[in-house]
Amino acid sequence: MSAKQVAGAFLGIIFKIVIWAIIIMVVYKYAIYGYSFGFQVFSDRPVATASTGVMINVPILEGKSNMEIARLLKEKGLIEDANVFYVQLMLSDYKDKIKPGIYDLSTTMTAEEMIKLMAEDPNETEEE
Repeated sequence: MSAKQVAGAFLGIIFKIVIWAIIIMVVYKYAIYGYSFGFQVFSDRPVATASTGVMINVPILEGKSNMEIARLLKEKGLIEDANVFYVQLMLSDYKDKIKPGIYDLSTTMTAEEMIKLMAEDPNETEEE
């Protein structure tokens, strides 16, 4: 075996190791992202604590999509991630049931509480 063949074989092995290292790093990165995203979806924590919470007036217009509502809540500072809220809404019993109106939402509310409030019939909440 010549020195050229040994060097070629050595470089081939190094190349394969580098490719596998890159593949492992990419898989690891997306696994961490997937876990973090799933944790956020199912942990359902409010943005603020009870002592630092703020009430925010949110108008939901007729014809707004679920993603547009999620982006609006993100802009208002009620949620941390619009994509997480969108998934929470899609997994909830209130998917496509949010009613147009003006809502007083708090930064101490969880996504589930906000979704439930925006999906209920306003007449039902006044009677309670």
